[in-house]
Amino acid sequence: MNDPLCFCNSGRTFELCCKPYIHNVSCPETPEQLMRSRFSAYATKNFQYILDTYTITQRKNLTLQVLSQGGDDSHWLRLDVLDTFTDNRTQAGEVEFVAYYRQNNVIYQMHERSKFFREEDQWRYDSGVLFEDGGVYKPQRNDSCLCGSGKKFKKCCI
Repeated sequence: MNDPLCFCNSGRTFELCCKPYIHNVSCPETPEQLMRSRFSAYATKNFQYILDTYTITQRKNLTLQVLSQGGDDSHWLRLDVLDTFTDNRTQAGEVEFVAYYRQNNVIYQMHERSKFFREEDQWRYDSGVLFEDGGVYKPQRNDSCLCGSGKKFKKCCI
């Protein structure tokens, strides 16, 4: 039996992709790896990992309860990383992505450019700027399903 693919849409198995990060076996080496692992943590509802990977300043204003509000009702479907930038000199990075999720039988897309900083020798998420094209996902007539099956959106699992 094949191992399941990772939630982050990397094309690798969860076992070899985000799971080692989420289970604290290893640490992401780039902002993109951290972004992907945070998406997988949302997909698996591992809110402790999400909290732990915020910058120290941001973490002061968050709790597990706050992070899990609404998260239990969300089903994360797909992550598309559009662009990444890392400046090793300043220990900062950015990742632009689109994440798709279902909540109350409605599919949404979130398009964000996230900022990351290296603290205590680990990459951490700090903040993000949302693009205006986020909101309810409106697939075009022949769009493929978000699950990656290659089937048309209307004739698949969503």
